[in-house]
Amino acid sequence: ARQLVESGGGSVQAGGSLRLSCAASKYDFSSYCMAYLRQDHGKDREVVAGIDNDGKPTYANSVKGRFTISQDNAGLYLQMNSLKPEDSGMYYCAARYCYSLAIAYLGQGTQVIVSS
Repeated sequence: ARQLVESGGGSVQAGGSLRLSCAASKYDFSSYCMAYLRQDHGKDREVVAGIDNDGKPTYANSVKGRFTISQDNAGLYLQMNSLKPEDSGMYYCAARYCYSLAIAYLGQGTQVIVSS
């Protein structure tokens, strides 16, 4: 069965960096558009960064210039620099149907806490 297994979350002070990893074989997920989503308490889940089948990345305005999404044959990655307290939340790796962007598979999530 296809699975998305995440790692790399943690606690960091504002201005610091974290790198999230999502084990996701490109062979298993080659027909999906991958993304990282974030959800904080009481808020809707939002797309932080995505990457399409051509490798083109997209970012939420709030993270542009600070976050970088990348992908290789083994997984999906999110490099997060210059972290802010508002970046805190549960981060999920997701495989989405490219035509609708509906979520097909969702990882278990990894917690990111940024303290001021």
